[in-house]
Amino acid sequence: MSFELTAKQAEQRDAAASAARHILAYGGSRSGKTFGFCRCVAARALSAPESRHLICRLHNIDVRQAVMMDTWPTMMRLAFPGVPYTPNKADQFVVLPNGSEVWFGGLDDKERVEKILGKEYATIYPNETSQIAYETILTLRTRLAQNITKVNGHRLPLKAYYDLNPVGRSHWTHREFVEGVRPDNGLPLPSGTRAWVQMNPADNPNLPPEYLEELETLPERQRQRFLDGKYLAEVPGTLWPIERMDATRVEKAPELTRIVVAVDPSGSDGAGGDSQGIIVAGKGVDGHAYILEDLTCRLSPAGWGRRAVEAYGRWKADLIVAEANYGGAMVESTIRTADQNAKVKLVKASRGKHVRAEPIAALYEEQADDRGEIIRPARAHHVGAFSDLEDQMAAFTTEGYQGAGSPDRADALVWALTELMLGEETTAQMFLSKSVRQKLKGNRA
Repeated sequence: MSFELTAKQAEQRDAAASAARHILAYGGSRSGKTFGFCRCVAARALSAPESRHLICRLHNIDVRQAVMMDTWPTMMRLAFPGVPYTPNKADQFVVLPNGSEVWFGGLDDKERVEKILGKEYATIYPNETSQIAYETILTLRTRLAQNITKVNGHRLPLKAYYDLNPVGRSHWTHREFVEGVRPDNGLPLPSGTRAWVQMNPADNPNLPPEYLEELETLPERQRQRFLDGKYLAEVPGTLWPIERMDATRVEKAPELTRIVVAVDPSGSDGAGGDSQGIIVAGKGVDGHAYILEDLTCRLSPAGWGRRAVEAYGRWKADLIVAEANYGGAMVESTIRTADQNAKVKLVKASRGKHVRAEPIAALYEEQADDRGEIIRPARAHHVGAFSDLEDQMAAFTTEGYQGAGSPDRADALVWALTELMLGEETTAQMFLSKSVRQKLKGNRA
C-alpha cells in the first residue's frame, strides 16, 4: 500500500516548498506537524548529497526519544520505504545513502549545544518551539548557512521549519508569522519570507476517535490550545491584559534618571532547570518606568553573573537588584566575582509572587474619574516588544501564576519596578506581614 500524506500535511509540504525561508506549522496535539516536517527534512537531505540538517528541541532527552527514536524511523519506513540510513546514537545523527546527515540535538546541554553551533546546516527545525526562547532561535539561525548543491545541479535553498501547540498571542511565533512583524520592535518583515499553516487533530484521519473525545473534555483554555490549535489571549483575571501592555508600549525611552538591572536567580547550573531572569529597567525624567532589555538566560552562576554585570556596565546602571532566596551570600558573591565594584542590593521574597506583582501591574493601568477622564496615565512602558516576558506577565492572575515553569522574567521585572517606582519604604513593607503593617500604621498615627 502506498503512503499518502494527509490533506493538512500536503498543505504543510507545499508551504515548506514555497519561496518562504521560514515556515511555521502550529495547531493542536497529534496533528502530524512533526511527522510532516521530518519528511520535508528527509526529502531535502536526499535531494542534496553531503548536506547537513538539524532537528532540535529544548530538552535533549525529548528530541532523542520522541523524534530520533520514534517519529524519524516511523516516517522513513512509511514515506521512504527501502531507503536505508545509519544511526549514530552516541552523537545523535543519522547518515543517509548519499552522505547527507540529519542531526538531533537538545538545547539544554552545553556540550551538545557547542557541537550543534559548531556546524552549518541547510535546514534547521526547532521542534516544540513554544519551549525555546527567541534569543536561542536567533542564534540557531546564524547556523543556517550551508551552501550545498542538489543532484539536479541547482543550489538547495536554506530553510527553517518551526512547530508548536500555540501559546499566547504575544509569543514570537505569532508576532513573526501571523502578524508578519519583527518580535523585537514590531517593524514589518520582508514580504514572502514567512509562511504558516494551521494543523489540528481533527484533520488527522489516523487518530482514534477516543483521542478527540478526550481533548473535548479538557478545560477550556487547554481545549483551545490542544484541540482547536488557537493562539490564546491572556488567562482570565490576568494582572497584565495584553491590550494594556500594547497600549503602554513606546519606541524610545526619554532621558533616564536612574537605571537598575534586576536578577531573579535560580538553582540551575546552566545545564537544565529554570532560567535566571535578568531585566534592565529605567526611570525617566517624566517619572515613568521603562523596560529596556530582557537578558534572561539559562547559564551557570558565573555565566549569569557576567551577563548581569555586562548589562550593568553597558547601561551605566545605578544598581543591581537581586533576589536572595537562593542564597544571599552566593548571589552577591556571584555578582561580585564578575565585578567587585558593582553596587548590589539583595531583596528577599517572603510573600507570594502574585502579591508582589499586583502593585507593579497597577503601574500599567490608567486611572480615570467617574466621567471616564484620565486623571493619571499608565506609568510603566515597554520600549519595544518582549514576547517571552509578556507571555509570563499575561499568565499572572490574582490567584497566582498560571503559566508553565517559573516566571523568571516577570519576577525580575517586578523587582526592577519595585525598586524604581515604589520606593524603599514601600519595598520593605511589601514583605511584612499584614499584622506588622497594621502595627506600623498605628504607631505612625
